[in-house]
Amino acid sequence: MLDAVASAQAIQKLFRRTPVADLDALYEVLQTRSRMSVFRRLREVGYRSSYTHAGRYYTLEAIPRFDERGLWFHQDVGFSRWGTLTATLTEWVETAPLGFTHEELEGLLHLRVHNTLLGLVRAGRLGRVRFLGTYLYACADAGRAAAQQARRQAAQTGEVAPAALPPITVIEVLAEALQAGRVRVRAELVAARLAARGVQVTLAQVTQVFEQFGVAAGKKTARASKLSPA
Repeated sequence: MLDAVASAQAIQKLFRRTPVADLDALYEVLQTRSRMSVFRRLREVGYRSSYTHAGRYYTLEAIPRFDERGLWFHQDVGFSRWGTLTATLTEWVETAPLGFTHEELEGLLHLRVHNTLLGLVRAGRLGRVRFLGTYLYACADAGRAAAQQARRQAAQTGEVAPAALPPITVIEVLAEALQAGRVRVRAELVAARLAARGVQVTLAQVTQVFEQFGVAAGKKTARASKLSPA
């Protein structure tokens, strides 16, 4: 096992080569097979664990450049400003004006979240209500959950005339649709992604923009098709 100074240098050198590493890589550069020793050295320099892949990947505190949702990805490995998947789901659902369905959360986080959400509900850390044939995950506080459900209902049924849409709303919807091109693009997902960023837009408005600009709901965007392997 390297001493503290040599360990810090070895870790910095490793993460200059690659922004994300697993335990095997850390064992090698630190010249140890002790998991406890590796994490002691990581704590000394400051690190983060991935919320994907069961937390098996690591990066240094200073490396991630989190997006507006508090996420950062290196290839398919995701890191969250809030650390764990559990903490991220709790923060997102509690602060989302419309709550979230598990399909929306999976689209944003790029992994399955159903079991984690169920555990949070059973522990009393999140609420869950029936909504249009699915579950809406909301605040554990019943009053705040009811407000989220009411806003979701209003967004679902809201009607907005084409002339009422400001240009910035159209731009935000189209930009988010392109960003969502890694997954199947649905109006509900784009509305949820915008809500998570604090953009005030209804589902009806998103659908209106889709229709106006020929964005095929439920299909990949042209950008996504180009990125997909043949």
